[in-house]
Amino acid sequence: MTNWALLAEGRTPRKYLAGQLIYLQGTAPDCFYYLISGAVRSFISTQSGEERVLTVHRAGDLMGEASFFDGCSRVTSAMALEDCLVLSVDRPQLDSMFQRHPELALPMLQYLAKTVRLLSNHVNYASLPALQRVARFLLSQPIEDGVAISCTHESVGQAVGLSRVTVSRTLEHLSRQELISLGYRSITILLRSKLEELAQGV
Repeated sequence: MTNWALLAEGRTPRKYLAGQLIYLQGTAPDCFYYLISGAVRSFISTQSGEERVLTVHRAGDLMGEASFFDGCSRVTSAMALEDCLVLSVDRPQLDSMFQRHPELALPMLQYLAKTVRLLSNHVNYASLPALQRVARFLLSQPIEDGVAISCTHESVGQAVGLSRVTVSRTLEHLSRQELISLGYRSITILLRSKLEELAQGV
């Protein structure tokens, strides 16, 4: 994993309290963010007023970088799920970091590509059956196999546009196949290769 902590060299992060908005969909992206501690949910607001959770960021993640690099209005919002320490990074600060650490340029592009893929997958969710939607959501989370993904059935449903009942039924099906393990407000991937096949409709 890339050590984005280098972004924080000589700088003081800002503290966000649980429930506090970090950035808002539709606003100008004059910076992106490095999450030092805590958890943040990234979500998309639909025209009907619904919120669909895209992902939950954990310590060490970058946030809002896709809009920052393409210069267009933000396509997501981010809100602290718990008290967080967050560092904002603007263009001069990023240029300075690349001058000091040019080896981070390629990992930054790779991270950006992963974010764009995550957004693309979200757009494609609407045309997929429930099993594929849930499988793709689980695979999109930046968690290694055997490590629990912190989420609820309701938050998964918000992310993929399904009811909580449908999500619960789908997760139980995946659990019976021993592809995942269900815990209290958590899901653990057990067999990623099989889950990837389901996600692709194989």
